[in-house]
Parts: sequence; structure tokens; C-alpha cells
Amino acid sequence: MYFSFSKVAFLQFFVYSLKKGNDRASPQHICGALSVFMKDKIKIKGAREHNLKNVHLELPRGKMIVFTGPSGSGKSSLAFDTIFAEGQRRYIESLSAYARQFLGRLDKPDVDDIEGLSPAISIDQKSHSSNPRSTVATITEIYDYLRVLFARIGTPYCPECGKEIRKMTREQIVDVAIQFSDKHRMKDGDHFVPRAKRDDNFITVFAPVVRGRKGEYYQMLYDFLNAGFSEVRIDGNVYSLRERIQLSRYNAHTIELVIDRIPLTLDFADKENRLRISEAVESGIKYGNDVVTIAAASDEITLSTKFSCPEDGFAFPEIEPRLFSFNSPYGACSECHGIGTEHLWSDEPCKMCEGKRLKKESLSVLINNIHIARVTQFSVDEAYQFFDTVESTLLEHNDTRLGVADVPLREIKNRLRFLQNVGLEYLTLERKAGTLSGGEAQRIRLASQIGSQLTGTLYVLDEPTIGLHQRDNAKLIATLHKLRDLGNTIIVVEHDEDTIRASDYLVDFGIGAGVHGGSVMAEGELSDLLKHKKTQSLTLDYLRGVKTIAVPGKRRTIKSKRGWIDESLKIRGAHIHNLKNVDVDIPLRKLTCVTGVSGSGKSTLIYDVLHRYVSDTFNGVFRPRLGARPKKFEWCDTVLGLEYVNRVLTIDQSPIGRTPRSNPATYVGAWTHIRDLFTSTEDARVRGYKPGRFSFNVRGGRCEHCEGHGVIAIEMHFLPTVYVPCDVCKGKRFDRETLEVEYRQKNIYEVLQMTVEEALMFFEDIPWLDAKLRILNEVGLGYLTLGQSATTLSGGEAQRIKLAAELGKHDTHRTLYLLDEPTTGLHFSDIEKLLDVLQRLVDRGNTVVVIEHNLDVIKTADWIIDLGPEGGDRGGKIVATGTPEEIVRNALSITGRYLKDVLKKIA
Repeated sequence: MYFSFSKVAFLQFFVYSLKKGNDRASPQHICGALSVFMKDKIKIKGAREHNLKNVHLELPRGKMIVFTGPSGSGKSSLAFDTIFAEGQRRYIESLSAYARQFLGRLDKPDVDDIEGLSPAISIDQKSHSSNPRSTVATITEIYDYLRVLFARIGTPYCPECGKEIRKMTREQIVDVAIQFSDKHRMKDGDHFVPRAKRDDNFITVFAPVVRGRKGEYYQMLYDFLNAGFSEVRIDGNVYSLRERIQLSRYNAHTIELVIDRIPLTLDFADKENRLRISEAVESGIKYGNDVVTIAAASDEITLSTKFSCPEDGFAFPEIEPRLFSFNSPYGACSECHGIGTEHLWSDEPCKMCEGKRLKKESLSVLINNIHIARVTQFSVDEAYQFFDTVESTLLEHNDTRLGVADVPLREIKNRLRFLQNVGLEYLTLERKAGTLSGGEAQRIRLASQIGSQLTGTLYVLDEPTIGLHQRDNAKLIATLHKLRDLGNTIIVVEHDEDTIRASDYLVDFGIGAGVHGGSVMAEGELSDLLKHKKTQSLTLDYLRGVKTIAVPGKRRTIKSKRGWIDESLKIRGAHIHNLKNVDVDIPLRKLTCVTGVSGSGKSTLIYDVLHRYVSDTFNGVFRPRLGARPKKFEWCDTVLGLEYVNRVLTIDQSPIGRTPRSNPATYVGAWTHIRDLFTSTEDARVRGYKPGRFSFNVRGGRCEHCEGHGVIAIEMHFLPTVYVPCDVCKGKRFDRETLEVEYRQKNIYEVLQMTVEEALMFFEDIPWLDAKLRILNEVGLGYLTLGQSATTLSGGEAQRIKLAAELGKHDTHRTLYLLDEPTTGLHFSDIEKLLDVLQRLVDRGNTVVVIEHNLDVIKTADWIIDLGPEGGDRGGKIVATGTPEEIVRNALSITGRYLKDVLKKIA
């Protein structure tokens, strides 16, 4: 968390300090601090990180700034790797050495200087938490306020009899204690005797002084001894206070003070005997913070002057926020420990809590007859309505609890409203973080930041419109403007046209990508840039309409009878998640776009139904007998038409490899041919080198000092690991003898350093190698080096490498390709190249299905399947199907409304 003061706050502090005679608040002292805030620009001098070409730039503070340009042009290098990295580094360097050891050390980015920089917060597409305990409610802090709300205004009910529990008086507790003792004794003539021989001859009154807290408690136990007590029960075992009791400091303990041991043989009808138990209860209540425990043999009961059931004696533990936390043993289900499932890797709900994660006591505290776990099952919209009702009910009855509930209610509703404003109203509060898309997770973090109400902060965002329907763009932009209006500076790396046009300041990078990028092509207010025709940039050409992504002159014909498509994959009865028994046809050998608002069921239909069914069929998980009726499954009834496809492939934006050794050349199969070429040279044949000699993955030719990595990792104990070039191979990854072998005067390392464009020229007369490299160039990746580490590639780059690899294979012409938002991270010009690749796959007889919000992709599709009408429970239905022109004419389609404007521009 970063803290900053506004200019007004600084001036108020200055005046206040002068009044108090603070000698440290001299005008010179305050003016020095104020100088940072008086700067109205962020000045960047000489940025050279990655492919940036000594960039000099001045950015206005307190504005929404959009960085755009072709993929790989240097936007993220400046926004994240330079500006944000330097802001983080300066903040960490300002802390003490003790604090820095926990936060780590950041290297200074390759930049001469940055002036006017504020503390920076990054909200990017990084992988989010996969912790099963992390949910939408916990990420946004809604659950923290929810726990406070239930602890303060919730009404407890007995889990045993279901009756409302009220506070018990001391007299009522004494009566219950006597009734409890009667359970363990019987009358023998004029005397009372224990009911069973194994029973203790006493009832013991305990005062719970510590419940499940860590510590040694040595002084507290010593004070009890001085107060006249002789025994204590710790974690179920009774100890004498006259002996030294050593407790583990880091373990949680439950300590109960033994108040009195009262013989069961006493007749409590006698005034003196009743007085004894009454005094014991009173003393127990005093030391036990209004809670007392009565025990006889192995049976015991806890009673409270706060909340306890007089019918069956059930007593609540202290009703505090941690009682409702599934991350605390105080509130978590004792069986699943708050995970909600039978075990960590299980999908089966816990049998004790039925997936609710909490103890029965936690689930027995209700607000408006609803427990906290039920509230988290609400969608954002439903939750907002519920809390609105709670607030109005308290107001209507002039309830005194409103004063206590006001703050948590306000904070909860604010966060829910933020989630609605960024198009996430369909998410349930209990939705696990690991199931969120990158765009959803980013917008949730954005909502949390707005809730923090920071000012004077620099926010750096990476494509916040990912996964967002055009309808919700306006809501997101309004949210960004609100964050700006709080006094913050917003830098957004974005390709979305709506966001670009809503910016206060635009910085366009180019001309191209990689070595062709790294320069600022245009900067300034968008209205001014569009007026000046002399300002040339690829982005401005698309915004001015000089360049456009064309609609196909003629769409592929789709034959249908009585509303059903002839040659198609027929999904029948899809009913998993929010899908409502969906029947839909996906035409074969066509480009199909699946559209709809966020949360409408697009990914569920394509991945959880279609991909799962097809892959399970091809993998032999189930094979219906010939002539038998199709078997029904838990996620759909059946999928027909599989005889027309023989392979299904998901092309997503996951990395092409998880180690630095993975690179584009190895993924597309070009590296094998390159190694063969080096093996065929005269020098290699004389030395007897085989292809493995030119691999950095196996022993033989690689540098063994760095094991082919090119760098050495140096552990710095409490500081971050430092990577330095290998001092043996100097970062070249191969040993000296291997590097002596050359092909056309280039050794293997020098070939790895070539860009795809350079390698195309170098290997132009090698057909099988030229073909694979040419495809990489055609999908817009000519700027990548052959040996570029997979860990440095963006999601969009990784996806296009996968597409290039597919185009380079011998095609079956019957493959089903599934893509989820392939335009993520792509500029207008890159989308044009991507569409060309997808159309080529279809032209070869394959079926391509794309989940997409980008209207440039939607308008070029042969067929559209539009889901909705809303997200979450209000979605999961087919709203419209047809060609883009048919979707535009469908009044029910939200997508059609926005698509209509795009097709009009082209017409």
C-alpha cells in the first residue's frame, strides 16, 4: 500500500506545524516536499529498456494516458519495465534496510532519469492467485467488511433447536448449571450420588480466559496463583498453578481457570449450597469474559451472559469477525479446515459443512434470515440488492444497530458498485480466484484500488478491456476517469478504440515491432493528432479511417433446413454452469464467432462442453456403441457430427514453454533443421559432431558451467537472486569447440541471435526451413529472435507462434480449432494479420471457432453465435445466430447493436 498527500494536505500540515512551532516545518523544508507535487509532468529522459531507442517523453500528471502501437513496439517496455519499475524501486529504496530485506531489491531500469514520478501501482494481466481460499469477496475485501457486519448486527440462532439465542442472566446460568448436575447424579434416599461409577464426584466450574490464541502466558498464570487460584486447564489437561507451566510461544492455546470443584452430593435446594454454585458462576463469568464452562466427567457445557440457548444449553463462542473467517481455526469447518471440499484436490463438497467452509456456529448467525455463506453465493447484482434491503430495513425500524452497520454497509456497497461499473455484475462473491480470466482478475483489482481512495498515485494498467463486451466499455472508461479525477495519473497500455478515444493524452509507438519499434511516433491530445495530417502513425491511420480491416467480399455459404445447419457440430442439451439446456449448431469448415456480454456462457459452451466432449471422444473416454442412442452426460446430452472432424486443438495464450531454453525456433520445428545444417558442414563431419552437439538442452556441446542457460544464478540470501552472464561462455550457451563450427560464416550462437526476418534472408535457399520461418514472419513475428526465451514472450506472441506452428504442419483438413480472445494484446494491424491466418486455416477445410468481443473479428466471421441476454444466471441462452448482417437485424442481440455501427462505417 502506498500513501501520498494532496497539495492541500501539505499546505494544511505546513500551517499547522508553524502554529505548533515545529522547527522541522520550515518554509524551505515544506517547499522541498511540495516541489514534487508542483510538477505537472512526468519527464522521461533516455529510456533504453529492451527495444526502446533512447526515448525522451513528457507526460501530463493527473491525466488518463494511453500507450498504443503495434505488438512489440515498446509500449509495455516503457510503461511497466521503465516507469512502473522505477517508481517501485524508488519506493522500496526509501524504506529502511530492515524492511527492504522482506520486499526484495529491484534493479534500476535502463533510463537516464525520470522526474515527477509518484508511487506506482501496477494492475496487469499477471497470473492471479490459484489459492482455493481466495475468492472474489476476499480479493475485493468485501468479505472482511461482511464478517464485521455479521459480528455486529447478526442474530444468533441455536444450531440444535433453531430458536433465537439471547443473552442469559447469571441466575439463568445457575439454574442451567444445577440442571446439568442433575444429569450426572441421582437421589439415593436423602442423599445424591453420581449416576455412574466412572463419573467424577464433582462438577467443575471453569472460566475460559484464553481461547485459541498464541503465547506463553507466564505472567497471567502467575497472577492467577497470587489471586488465590490453584488449578488451570490448558488444552484439555489440568495443571497445578504451583508448578512452573511452560507453553509454546508459537502455538495456539485454550486456557481455562478452575474456579471451583463442587461435590455432586450437595443438595442445591439448600441456600448455602446454591450460594456456592452461584458465587462460582459469578466468578467464572468475571474471569471468563462473560463465558463460563460447567463440566462433569467427560461431559461439559458452555454458558454465556452474551449468547446461550436456555433450552439445550448450547452457547456461542464470542461472536467476533474471526468467527466468520474460513481462514481461521476459530471459524473454519473442523473437517475441511475452510477449503469447502473433501480435500485440496477434490471437487466433492465437504460432508460436514456441505461446501460452506464454516462451522455450524458461524452459519447460525443470520441477517434477514440469511447466513454469511448464503450471501457469498449471491452474484454481485443480487448481493447489492440484499444489502440495500438490509440498510432500508434498519432505517425503517429506526434500529439502533444502524450506527454500527453504517460503515461496513457503505464499504460493501461501494465495492459492489465498482464491480458493477467494470462489467462484473454476473460474478458470484464465492467465485474462486483461480477460475477467473486475466481480464476479470484485473478489473477486480481495479475495483479494489478505487475503493482505497488513494490520491497522487500513478496507476499502470495492461489492457483492462480484455474480456469486456463493447456495451460495458463505457462503464470501465467511466471508472478510469473516476480514478483520474481523484488526483491520480493513469497510464493504460491499450488497443481498444473506445479507450483510445476516451484518453486525455495519447502516445503511439512504432514504426513496427522489435528492432523496428521502440520509437515514439506521435504524442499529444488525440483531437490535435487527428487534425494534423502530417503526424504519421499506423494507429492514427486506423483511427482516421485511412486504413481499415476489410469485410470479406463474399461470405462462405452455410446451408440449413428448418433452422438447423446441415454440415455442423450439433450441441444438444448443454446444461453445465449457467447454460440453460442449450441446443446450437456450429457450421463445419467455416469461421464461427461466439459472442455475448461478459459471463453469458461463451467459454462454458466452447471449452467446458464442446472441447471436453470432443477430446474425451477422441481419447476413448467413452465410445457409444454403433446404433445405440447417444449417452447423456453431466454437462450436455450429446454432440453430433464428430465424424466430420478428426482432431481438436485449443490455441490459447499460455506460454510455449516454461523454461528459458524454450524459444520460437524450437516450437515451430525450425531448430531441428538448423542443427542438421550445422551437422552437415565439413568441419562438423571431420570432428564427428552429431545434431545433439548443437543443442543447449543436452550435454555434449553446451557450456556445462551454465548448463546452456547463458547466465548464472547467484543466491543473495535475503536479497533477490541475481543473474549474471556466464563467465565461461560469456552468455553464448555453447562451448568453444561447438562455436568454432560455422555455416556461411555464422556460428550457432550468432544464428540464435538473428531475427526471423534476418533468418529468412540467411536461409532463403533452404526450402523446408524457409517455409517455417516465413510463416512466423507472416503472422507478424518477424521481429522476434530465433533464440528468444519463451518466458519473455507476451500471451499474444505465444498464441501467434502456436498458429504459425499449425500452419507449418501437414494439415488433416478436418481439424477443429478453438481460440479464446486471440486479439488480446494485438494492434489493428496485427489483427489484420491474425484474421488472414485464421481464414487460411478455414480455406484448408478446417473449422475455426473463436470466442471474441473485438468487432473487427466479428464482422469478418461467416457465422455468429450470440449468447446472453446478460451474464451469470441471467445468461446461458442463445440470443441470436446467423451471419453478421443477420445479427445486426436481430433486435434482441446486444452485440448486433454495436456491430451495426461498424458495418455502417464500411458501407
